[in-house]
Amino acid sequence: MVNPPECQASGVNGVLFSDDVAGKRMLFTDPVEKIVAMKGADVVPALHRLDEVRRRGLWAAGYLSYEAGFVFEEKLAPLIENGRQTPLLSFGVFEAPQPDDHALALPGDRRNDDQFLSEPQALWSFKQYRQRFELLHRHLMQGDCYQANLTMPIRARWQGDPLAAFWALAKRQPVRYAAYVDLGGPIILSRSPELFFRTDEAGWIETKPMKGTARRGGTEEEDAAIITSMRDDPKTQAENRMIVDLLRNDMSLIAKTGTVEVPQLFAIETYPTLHQMVSTVQARLRNDLSIKDIFAALFPCGSITGTPKMSAMRILHRLERAPRNVYCGAIGMMSPTGAMRFSVAIRTISLFEDGHAVFNVGGGIVLDSTVEAEYAECLLKARFAIGDQTITTPTAEGTEPKC
Repeated sequence: MVNPPECQASGVNGVLFSDDVAGKRMLFTDPVEKIVAMKGADVVPALHRLDEVRRRGLWAAGYLSYEAGFVFEEKLAPLIENGRQTPLLSFGVFEAPQPDDHALALPGDRRNDDQFLSEPQALWSFKQYRQRFELLHRHLMQGDCYQANLTMPIRARWQGDPLAAFWALAKRQPVRYAAYVDLGGPIILSRSPELFFRTDEAGWIETKPMKGTARRGGTEEEDAAIITSMRDDPKTQAENRMIVDLLRNDMSLIAKTGTVEVPQLFAIETYPTLHQMVSTVQARLRNDLSIKDIFAALFPCGSITGTPKMSAMRILHRLERAPRNVYCGAIGMMSPTGAMRFSVAIRTISLFEDGHAVFNVGGGIVLDSTVEAEYAECLLKARFAIGDQTITTPTAEGTEPKC
């Protein structure tokens, strides 16, 4: 398919990572190989292939879509749909990162920044969101799950240069785990503030679950009051602690006995439009783990699924009724030395060659959540992509999901 005239290819042919806060970037271009899985049966062989290329001294960078996680659970694997536009897994294999001063790794002149995304439309009306919220609440009351991260898609039109848009979005909300991926299929612009996990050459692994959101205040004093209230709020603490406990359990499957610890609990990170509660979980990895072992234990991240994880994922699949694709998956890189770093692919936009863009927004739902507050939080989170543009909602109500 040929791009419409207003859509421009970036010419990156690779992956760019940016820590906007520290001003550090890592660029991979011109892959010597691409490892792609479009079907569930191809995911595990693709992960084994990534092990092979790392043993050969090569780097890998790319993503796993959220639904790739279904492969690791027998009861979830049949839910993977065929005929996907977005790969379940897509990685480029590279000789090495490019030099830091490579032209594609540096922000340039970014004209027409505000025109890149237009006509944003939520694919669920408030009524449809409420229907799903109430069904999820029923599961919470029955004890089928204790928390679940309900997300809804927003569709828009895109035009212009995706790489220019990537840097323009950095001005709107600088984050530590931004990523730009162009490996064929949709181009991915990710403005994630959340680390999924990172490992180092010594065998340590760290994850930073992010759960709990509050709007920024208008003054420093108001911000300080919001942060104090957020840190002391029992509901916010409970949501964050549930995910910390889930990730401690996931990490224990691949950690050396007695090494899982939580060095930081309930920290607050501040961004231009909101505050987030973040905790840290660390452990020492067992020897001789494969990439598949690590992802089978941890993926998808508990902060964007729920607890218990498998039950929450089954319920969310029925409620959301469409694949999340790269959103809520993982984007990152693997070095030949054993170091890896992956973000949770939230605040992530998929750009398709017919000129449409999709990104999702959502939040963790617990028993005392209210539908009005959760819907408002979704719209707040959408501002990373569209600023102050008005999001339209469907006029037709559609059918209520069965769950």
